[in-house]
Amino acid sequence: MKYLHTMVRVKDLDASMAFYRLLGLEETRRFDSEGGRFSLVFMAPPGQPECPVELTWNWDGDDALPSDSRHFGHLAYEVEDIHATCQHLMDNGVAINRPPRDGRMAFVRSPDNISIELLQAGGALKLAEPWVSMPNTGHW
Repeated sequence: MKYLHTMVRVKDLDASMAFYRLLGLEETRRFDSEGGRFSLVFMAPPGQPECPVELTWNWDGDDALPSDSRHFGHLAYEVEDIHATCQHLMDNGVAINRPPRDGRMAFVRSPDNISIELLQAGGALKLAEPWVSMPNTGHW
């Protein structure tokens, strides 16, 4: 058995791609279907094309998207510096739903309400502000 990808439906392809780029992912391949009126965009961490998330966008809209994607679970990515990653996301308007108070784990949400877990590579970083005092926001 071989892992292929995780698929998530998106309402706004450009906004979703911009969010995943903020996480450091890059487009690895794309399939646009004129007949089916949909696009599949695969995005993965640099040098890891075998670990993509597939963004599925229906050109004519998708009313079937749930309002809360918690039934999905989450995507998880290891990051080199969780504090710097969270600061970068905040600086670009992304809410940190579960701050890295422990220096090890955080959660954010994509524009399509997909829960994204960020995990610190190696051991936890030293506890630091503003993270230690920051409360949870919304669902994660």
